This record gives sequence, C-alpha cells and structure tokens, in this order.
Amino acid sequence: MNTNVQSIKELIIRDLNSLEKEIQSYIRSADIWKIEGDIKNSAGNLTLHICGNLQHFIGAIVGKDGYIRKREEEFASKNLSIEELMDEVSATKQAVEKALSNLSDDHLEQIYPVEVFGKPITFSYFLIHLTGHLMYHLGQINYHRRLLAS
Repeated sequence: MNTNVQSIKELIIRDLNSLEKEIQSYIRSADIWKIEGDIKNSAGNLTLHICGNLQHFIGAIVGKDGYIRKREEEFASKNLSIEELMDEVSATKQAVEKALSNLSDDHLEQIYPVEVFGKPITFSYFLIHLTGHLMYHLGQINYHRRLLAS
C-alpha cells in the first residue's frame, strides 16, 4: 500500500519520465526552442522551468540539497541540446526521489517552510500544487510538439 507521499512522488516521477519522452519525440530538435505568435515559452524553456521549480521547492527546500534556483535563466536560456535538457530532467528526478523519500505522511499536515502564496500552507497542499504545475506545463509541451509536427 502506498503512502500519500509515495503516491505524490510516483506521480511526479511518472510525469518527469513523460517529459523526457516528449522532449525526445521532437522531430527536429531546433523546434524545442521555437516560439511563435502568442506562444511565448518554448518547450525547452518550459522544461527548464519545470526542473528549476521542482529542484528548488522539493530538492532545496524539502531535501536541503543546496540547489540554487536561477529562475530568470529558465526562460532566458536558448538552444540547449536535448542531452542537456535530459540531464536537467534526470537531476530533477534524483532530487525529488531523495527529498520525498525522507518525507513521511506525518509531514503532510505540517506547514511548508516557505510562504509561497503569501500565507502559510501545508506540505500536502503545496506538493499537490507542484504536481499540478508539472502536469500543466507537460500538457503545454505535448501540445507544442504535436502542433509543430503537423
């Protein structure tokens, strides 16, 4: 039987694995960085943003792994290789695995150590938010890839 923390960890790892598949499924690697019209964020930048977000809020805050987030670079970096993006996703999976492996269900109702939304929130609330945030951007990347492939 899975605990709630294990379930959250499994969902995040599942979707990070899906992120790897999405990035590797681009027919032309240059398309990962393509923006057009009202699309302001490329799949590459969304990948960096997902990874920076999870490495910061789970790896650094929960796991205390020393990760330093450079949020501006998540959106400013361009033309990294698929391998570099895969390395970032891999590092994110390791950070999530390690940090959440040391978290128990008892922690879920405790207050998350950083006020992200201007008020105290529980670990449970914020981990569910982070999972939804990942899924939202993963969907954007999937749509971006399929739109460019047509």
